Amino acid sequence: MRDVDVIADPASAAAAMDPVRAKLLAELREPASASALAGRLGVSRQRINYHLRLLERHGLVEVAGTRTWGGLTERQLVATAAGYVVSPEALGAAASTPQPSAERMSAAYVVSLAARVVAEVGGMARNAVRQRKRLPVFGLDTDIRFGSPADRAAFAEELTAAVNRLVSKYHDERTPDGRWQRLMIVAHPVPKGVEPGATVSRNTRDG
Repeated sequence: MRDVDVIADPASAAAAMDPVRAKLLAELREPASASALAGRLGVSRQRINYHLRLLERHGLVEVAGTRTWGGLTERQLVATAAGYVVSPEALGAAASTPQPSAERMSAAYVVSLAARVVAEVGGMARNAVRQRKRLPVFGLDTDIRFGSPADRAAFAEELTAAVNRLVSKYHDERTPDGRWQRLMIVAHPVPKGVEPGATVSRNTRDG
């Protein structure tokens, strides 16, 4: 099971986002049978089997094994990933992309940057898995509390200068085996009610 899978196919995204099927994907972080899932979710086994077949068709669940009891053989299914992210690719031409003329201090620009990361890294990660290669990426994540807007502005200015200095030091367009990489730095407020360093649940609202 992969840690995360990025869904780029529109039909697969629609299948995963159905409320019942989304619950099934969460339950199937551990192998389970249709009858066990029916009991947990309070849905008929027939309906569970319908949803499972659809998820299996889109490559979101797979057979983990079988179990025989009472003369019957039941399949044990498991999700293909512990968690899923829907790529902007699933929206086709309607997907957001960063615009060169966009306001760098706008939330829309930050969201567009994040969407591009999901689309590009998700696609390359799928190819890397198929080729059994490791994708050369790294990420940094931290929390910082500024005492004032002036401190935040000063931090942004110093960080920009530091990044420009490092880019000037390591940028190399001449080495034959070199490869371009994207560097993205984003700062945003921590949502209200969320402790620094914590993961935001889908029900969290920033008021």
